[in-house]
Amino acid sequence: MRSLKVLGLFWGTAIAAVLEYRLNFIIAAISSLSNLAGSLFGLFLFYRTGYTFDGWSWAEALIVMGIFTLLQGLSATFLIPNLNDIVNYVQEGTLDFILLKQISSQFWLSTRTLSLWGLPDLFFGLVIIVYAGEHLELGVSNYLLAIVPLLCGILSLYSLWFMLGATSIWFVKIYNVTEMLRSLLEAGRYPLVAYPAVYRFFFTFVVPVAFLTTVPAEMMLARGEFTWAIGSVALALGLFWAASAFWRLALRFYTSASS
Repeated sequence: MRSLKVLGLFWGTAIAAVLEYRLNFIIAAISSLSNLAGSLFGLFLFYRTGYTFDGWSWAEALIVMGIFTLLQGLSATFLIPNLNDIVNYVQEGTLDFILLKQISSQFWLSTRTLSLWGLPDLFFGLVIIVYAGEHLELGVSNYLLAIVPLLCGILSLYSLWFMLGATSIWFVKIYNVTEMLRSLLEAGRYPLVAYPAVYRFFFTFVVPVAFLTTVPAEMMLARGEFTWAIGSVALALGLFWAASAFWRLALRFYTSASS
């Protein structure tokens, strides 16, 4: 309950600060709509010629893209504003003040602020999912099936991002690394079968992009194997534990700004 109270204070002040620049929200919405139009056009180019991803119809591929857009919105709202700032805290020495607070430093760094600029992607992602679901005649049960793997995908994405942010204690400037992760995650906008076998292996067992979009989409379509759902849960919990352990290890090497 104490953490929830602190979280409410964090997000309340963050929203109040963001609302001072309301025009930026309109600009962010236009930018999100433009990016989404480009993604839909790219997917349309595949299907207009009669080519289809093996086992994926147009509407089913839209489900994957909708989940990808949803994750983009979540990243822009919660992950990018917080985790990308870890580098600045280390560079400026302000991480010292965070470590002195009577609260988990990982919790503080992960939840301190949020950005409303990711809300358009959240909205557009939900619209695409519902639109495709109507064409596929999906019921409420279908959407419920995707909740657990989707939450696990979000947790996995957070854990990977946080671990990369933690490496700034050793390397200080890691902006290129986080951008590389974001570029790899772009592969999640299409079903995994769109890629050659080597890439499918890489996006499943090296960078788990498949567990972010394709697995939740298959569960929503009620054709995903139960083992994949179990794997999604195991991966998320394993990565979260690894992220926490890695952060504790990194702090052992942090010498603070004054030492």
